[in-house]
Amino acid sequence: MIIAIDGSAASGKGTLAKRVAAEFGYDYLDTGALYRAVALSLLKAGANSNNIDEKQAVNAASTLNLLLTQTAEIRTDKVAALASIVAAIGPVRAELLSLQRAFAAAPPSGRGAVLDGRDIGTIVLPDANVKFFIDADLDIRAERRTKELLQAEQSVMFRDVLEDMKARDDRDRTRSVAPLKAADDAITIDTSKMEASAVLALALSHIHRVCPPEQ
Repeated sequence: MIIAIDGSAASGKGTLAKRVAAEFGYDYLDTGALYRAVALSLLKAGANSNNIDEKQAVNAASTLNLLLTQTAEIRTDKVAALASIVAAIGPVRAELLSLQRAFAAAPPSGRGAVLDGRDIGTIVLPDANVKFFIDADLDIRAERRTKELLQAEQSVMFRDVLEDMKARDDRDRTRSVAPLKAADDAITIDTSKMEASAVLALALSHIHRVCPPEQ
Protein backbone atom coordinates (compact mmCIF):
# COMPACT_ATOMS: atom_id res chain seq x y z
CA MET A 1 0.00 0.00 0.00
CA ILE A 2 1.16 3.52 -0.80
CA ILE A 3 -0.01 6.45 1.31
CA ALA A 4 0.45 10.03 0.12
CA ILE A 5 0.33 12.89 2.62
CA ASP A 6 0.49 16.46 1.36
CA GLY A 7 0.05 19.73 3.17
CA SER A 8 1.34 23.14 4.12
CA ALA A 9 4.36 23.90 6.29
CA ALA A 10 3.95 23.04 10.00
CA SER A 11 0.50 21.61 9.40
CA GLY A 12 1.46 18.34 11.06
CA LYS A 13 1.83 16.28 7.89
CA GLY A 14 5.31 15.05 8.83
CA THR A 15 4.23 13.96 12.29
CA LEU A 16 1.24 12.15 10.82
CA ALA A 17 3.32 10.48 8.10
CA LYS A 18 5.87 9.16 10.57
CA ARG A 19 3.17 7.81 12.88
CA VAL A 20 1.22 6.16 10.08
CA ALA A 21 4.41 4.54 8.80
CA ALA A 22 5.21 3.26 12.29
CA GLU A 23 1.66 1.96 12.73
CA PHE A 24 1.89 -0.23 9.64
CA GLY A 25 5.62 -0.92 9.63
CA TYR A 26 5.97 0.92 6.31
CA ASP A 27 8.94 2.87 5.01
CA TYR A 28 8.73 6.66 5.25
CA LEU A 29 10.14 9.31 2.94
CA ASP A 30 10.09 13.00 3.83
CA THR A 31 10.24 14.42 0.31
CA GLY A 32 10.54 17.96 1.65
CA ALA A 33 13.89 16.95 3.12
CA LEU A 34 15.11 16.25 -0.41
CA TYR A 35 14.50 19.86 -1.45
CA ARG A 36 15.96 21.12 1.81
CA ALA A 37 19.07 19.04 1.20
CA VAL A 38 19.43 20.52 -2.29
CA ALA A 39 19.01 23.99 -0.78
CA LEU A 40 21.62 23.25 1.88
CA SER A 41 24.13 22.06 -0.70
CA LEU A 42 23.55 25.29 -2.65
CA LEU A 43 24.02 27.41 0.47
CA LYS A 44 27.28 25.62 1.17
CA ALA A 45 28.33 26.51 -2.38
CA GLY A 46 27.62 30.19 -1.73
CA ALA A 47 24.13 30.57 -3.16
CA ASN A 48 21.33 32.59 -1.55
CA SER A 49 17.66 33.34 -2.26
CA ASN A 50 18.64 36.20 -4.56
CA ASN A 51 21.31 34.26 -6.41
CA ILE A 52 20.28 30.81 -7.60
CA ASP A 53 21.79 29.35 -10.74
CA GLU A 54 19.32 26.86 -12.22
CA LYS A 55 22.02 24.62 -13.70
CA GLN A 56 23.78 24.52 -10.34
CA ALA A 57 20.51 23.63 -8.61
CA VAL A 58 19.78 20.83 -11.08
CA ASN A 59 23.29 19.47 -10.64
CA ALA A 60 22.87 19.56 -6.85
CA ALA A 61 19.65 17.56 -7.21
CA SER A 62 21.16 14.99 -9.58
CA THR A 63 24.17 14.43 -7.32
CA LEU A 64 22.31 14.74 -4.03
CA ASN A 65 23.94 13.14 -1.00
CA LEU A 66 20.97 11.60 0.83
CA LEU A 67 22.88 11.83 4.11
CA LEU A 68 22.15 15.55 4.04
CA THR A 69 18.45 14.76 4.56
CA GLN A 70 19.34 13.43 8.02
CA THR A 71 21.21 16.51 9.25
CA ALA A 72 19.84 19.13 11.64
CA GLU A 73 21.16 21.83 9.30
CA ILE A 74 18.27 21.35 6.87
CA ARG A 75 15.74 22.30 9.57
CA THR A 76 16.65 25.99 9.75
CA ASP A 77 14.30 28.65 8.38
CA LYS A 78 17.07 29.87 6.05
CA VAL A 79 17.26 26.47 4.39
CA ALA A 80 13.46 26.17 4.32
CA ALA A 81 13.10 29.52 2.56
CA LEU A 82 15.63 28.58 -0.11
CA ALA A 83 14.10 25.10 -0.47
CA SER A 84 10.76 26.68 -1.34
CA ILE A 85 12.44 28.64 -4.14
CA VAL A 86 14.41 25.62 -5.36
CA ALA A 87 11.23 23.52 -5.39
CA ALA A 88 9.73 25.88 -7.98
CA ILE A 89 12.46 24.96 -10.50
CA GLY A 90 10.96 22.41 -12.88
CA PRO A 91 14.17 20.53 -13.79
CA VAL A 92 15.00 20.14 -10.08
CA ARG A 93 11.60 18.59 -9.43
CA ALA A 94 12.10 16.32 -12.43
CA GLU A 95 15.43 15.08 -11.03
CA LEU A 96 13.89 14.23 -7.66
CA LEU A 97 10.66 12.82 -9.09
CA SER A 98 12.22 9.55 -10.22
CA LEU A 99 13.86 9.07 -6.82
CA GLN A 100 10.53 9.46 -5.03
CA ARG A 101 8.67 7.13 -7.37
CA ALA A 102 11.40 4.52 -7.12
CA PHE A 103 11.14 4.61 -3.31
CA ALA A 104 7.37 4.08 -3.44
CA ALA A 105 7.62 1.31 -6.04
CA ALA A 106 10.27 -0.61 -4.11
CA PRO A 107 10.33 0.46 -0.45
CA PRO A 108 13.36 -0.90 1.47
CA SER A 109 11.24 -3.09 3.74
CA GLY A 110 9.33 -4.54 0.81
CA ARG A 111 6.02 -3.76 2.51
CA GLY A 112 4.49 -0.35 1.94
CA ALA A 113 5.45 3.30 1.73
CA VAL A 114 4.33 6.60 3.23
CA LEU A 115 5.52 9.77 1.51
CA ASP A 116 4.82 13.31 2.58
CA GLY A 117 5.32 16.54 0.69
CA ARG A 118 3.39 19.06 -1.34
CA ASP A 119 2.65 17.26 -4.61
CA ILE A 120 2.70 13.57 -3.72
CA GLY A 121 -0.97 12.89 -4.37
CA THR A 122 -1.22 15.18 -7.39
CA ILE A 123 2.05 14.65 -9.29
CA VAL A 124 4.44 12.14 -7.73
CA LEU A 125 2.01 9.32 -6.91
CA PRO A 126 -1.41 10.13 -8.39
CA ASP A 127 -2.41 6.46 -8.06
CA ALA A 128 -1.57 6.18 -4.34
CA ASN A 129 -3.98 3.95 -2.43
CA VAL A 130 -4.79 6.63 0.13
CA LYS A 131 -4.24 10.40 -0.05
CA PHE A 132 -4.41 13.02 2.66
CA PHE A 133 -4.12 16.79 2.55
CA ILE A 134 -3.18 18.34 5.90
CA ASP A 135 -3.63 22.03 6.67
CA ALA A 136 -4.10 24.45 9.56
CA ASP A 137 -4.58 28.18 10.12
CA LEU A 138 -1.52 30.25 9.24
CA ASP A 139 -1.11 31.77 12.71
CA ILE A 140 -1.28 28.37 14.37
CA ARG A 141 1.27 26.92 11.97
CA ALA A 142 3.59 29.86 12.59
CA GLU A 143 3.25 29.35 16.36
CA ARG A 144 4.13 25.68 15.95
CA ARG A 145 7.18 26.45 13.83
CA THR A 146 8.37 29.17 16.21
CA LYS A 147 8.14 26.79 19.15
CA GLU A 148 9.95 24.09 17.18
CA LEU A 149 12.81 26.42 16.24
CA LEU A 150 13.14 27.79 19.78
CA GLN A 151 13.33 24.25 21.13
CA ALA A 152 16.15 23.67 18.64
CA GLU A 153 17.86 26.70 20.23
CA GLN A 154 17.47 28.90 17.17
CA SER A 155 16.94 32.61 17.74
CA VAL A 156 13.64 33.50 16.05
CA MET A 157 10.66 35.79 16.52
CA PHE A 158 7.06 34.82 15.84
CA ARG A 159 6.51 37.82 13.56
CA ASP A 160 9.42 36.85 11.31
CA VAL A 161 8.36 33.21 11.17
CA LEU A 162 4.80 34.28 10.29
CA GLU A 163 5.97 36.51 7.45
CA ASP A 164 8.33 33.87 6.08
CA MET A 165 5.63 31.21 6.24
CA LYS A 166 3.08 33.41 4.47
CA ALA A 167 5.61 34.11 1.70
CA ARG A 168 6.37 30.40 1.44
CA ASP A 169 2.66 29.53 1.26
CA ASP A 170 2.22 32.02 -1.56
CA ARG A 171 5.16 30.58 -3.50
CA ASP A 172 4.06 26.99 -2.96
CA ARG A 173 0.42 27.57 -3.90
CA THR A 174 1.02 29.78 -6.95
CA ARG A 175 4.07 28.24 -8.61
CA SER A 176 3.48 27.01 -12.14
CA VAL A 177 5.13 23.64 -11.53
CA ALA A 178 3.40 21.23 -9.11
CA PRO A 179 1.68 23.83 -6.89
CA LEU A 180 0.55 22.94 -3.39
CA LYS A 181 -3.05 21.78 -3.58
CA ALA A 182 -5.19 18.88 -2.49
CA ALA A 183 -5.70 16.04 -4.94
CA ASP A 184 -9.33 15.69 -6.00
CA ASP A 185 -9.57 12.37 -4.17
CA ALA A 186 -7.60 13.40 -1.08
CA ILE A 187 -9.06 13.41 2.42
CA THR A 188 -8.54 16.89 3.88
CA ILE A 189 -7.83 17.26 7.59
CA ASP A 190 -7.65 20.65 9.33
CA THR A 191 -5.35 20.19 12.33
CA SER A 192 -5.78 23.71 13.73
CA LYS A 193 -7.61 22.50 16.84
CA MET A 194 -6.51 18.86 16.89
CA GLU A 195 -3.89 17.01 18.89
CA ALA A 196 -1.50 14.80 16.94
CA SER A 197 -3.08 11.67 18.46
CA ALA A 198 -6.52 12.71 17.22
CA VAL A 199 -5.18 13.39 13.73
CA LEU A 200 -3.60 9.93 13.67
CA ALA A 201 -6.81 8.25 14.83
CA LEU A 202 -8.83 10.02 12.14
CA ALA A 203 -6.32 9.14 9.43
CA LEU A 204 -6.18 5.49 10.49
CA SER A 205 -9.97 5.25 10.37
CA HIS A 206 -9.92 6.46 6.77
CA ILE A 207 -7.08 4.10 5.82
CA HIS A 208 -8.86 1.09 7.33
CA ARG A 209 -12.02 2.07 5.49
CA VAL A 210 -10.22 2.15 2.14
CA CYS A 211 -7.97 -0.83 2.83
CA PRO A 212 -9.56 -2.98 5.54
CA PRO A 213 -7.03 -4.89 7.66
CA GLU A 214 -6.73 -8.59 6.93
CA GLN A 215 -8.60 -10.80 9.35
